[in-house]
Amino acid sequence: MSLSGIFPIDKWNFTTQSILSILSDEEYDILIARQGEQKYLKGEIIFREGVVPSGIFYIHHGMVKKYKVDQTGKEQIIYVANKGELIGYHAVLSEERYPDFAAALETSTISFIPKDDFLSVLSKSPLLANRLLKTLSHEYAVLANNISVFAQRTAVERLAIALIVIREKFKIETEEGREIIIDISRSDLANIAGIAKENVIRLLKEFKSEEIITTEGRKIWVRNIEKLVARSNYK
Repeated sequence: MSLSGIFPIDKWNFTTQSILSILSDEEYDILIARQGEQKYLKGEIIFREGVVPSGIFYIHHGMVKKYKVDQTGKEQIIYVANKGELIGYHAVLSEERYPDFAAALETSTISFIPKDDFLSVLSKSPLLANRLLKTLSHEYAVLANNISVFAQRTAVERLAIALIVIREKFKIETEEGREIIIDISRSDLANIAGIAKENVIRLLKEFKSEEIITTEGRKIWVRNIEKLVARSNYK
């Protein structure tokens, strides 16, 4: 079921999928087609916080978590990127080090785009520069929304929102007509929602008893999206 009219998913998702659609065939060839694809296994690091960037990354298939690590080693997932998205370009544009970590949330196929190729296409394409500027502005709004909402929400509301958002990510990878399966560890789900893993396990049991979801191992099916939106208490 679509979230249209019941939950503002655009406030939680970035929009880099649309960036490449405005490139000419030549620009696309330079940026993507010549780059070799590499497979990353679940948990494999794509780039590390504090490293000087040598390029950006394009996700062909799979999902990538972007996260920060605190002094105790605890992760806080700040965004999940998936098919068609670019990651790592903020550091290249700002000429700074990567501000966070990126790792495969599941087995993923990703192209590395050298910094020089990216900047060359960017300098020749005013449309790409304009689209990136709009995307960066939207990403700021998304991150500001995340900080504001999660600072004020209860654990159950955070988890409900996290499930709604991550379900949309898995929906992109799901063939039309097939059930959407959220295949994610309880630890990663906890790090997205910003709550303890024990709370995630307890609250998922509550959602199951309310017939909002069903589970099998680490897999989650949302059976009643309207109830889940209601539990998020998002207005």
